[in-house]
Amino acid sequence: MEPGGPGSPQEQRLDQRLHRPHHRDRHPHQPAPDHGAFRELVEGDYAQVFLDDDQRDDAVDDTFNRLWLSWNEALASHDTRRCAWNVLRATVMARAPHRDGRPELGGAAFDTVILQNLTDPAAYANELTETLELFTAISRLPHRQLDVIVLRRLCGFTHEAASALLGTSLAAIRSDERHATRFLDSVIPPSSTEGTTP
Repeated sequence: MEPGGPGSPQEQRLDQRLHRPHHRDRHPHQPAPDHGAFRELVEGDYAQVFLDDDQRDDAVDDTFNRLWLSWNEALASHDTRRCAWNVLRATVMARAPHRDGRPELGGAAFDTVILQNLTDPAAYANELTETLELFTAISRLPHRQLDVIVLRRLCGFTHEAASALLGTSLAAIRSDERHATRFLDSVIPPSSTEGTTP
């Protein structure tokens, strides 16, 4: 099995560390969704990773107001999905806090299941440090890889749903995810709470 590939220990570890309580499996919609279907598909999920609740709601509203006013243009564009995604991404990134030119993901780090299930203060402090390091590493990914990891690992989108949303081929989604996973695995050591197995 290829290191970092589907089902590998690295991928399983990444899934465990990034799992969030509202993480759900997203399925693809039609290739060129209408305005309402696009809103239903992305409302809140992507924005929630970068913004607090009020900012998220404002960003999503602004995105879809802009899309509503220009939806016929978006439908006439070369790729409606990519056009709509670019509006959402630009709106979210304009509102997201940044450090050194990279979006901050620290707030989303506190929303992981692994942290919420720890009751021992020492274990929590240790896991929090490692989780914040992981989310900082995610923020350093190239834009496409960042979006794929956020959609796939933090929002629960399937490969097909991420492909449909981004207007990108399945092969590109899988490649971006594979490269991102390798990078994250190279910079984030195994959790100190993980035991060794024979």
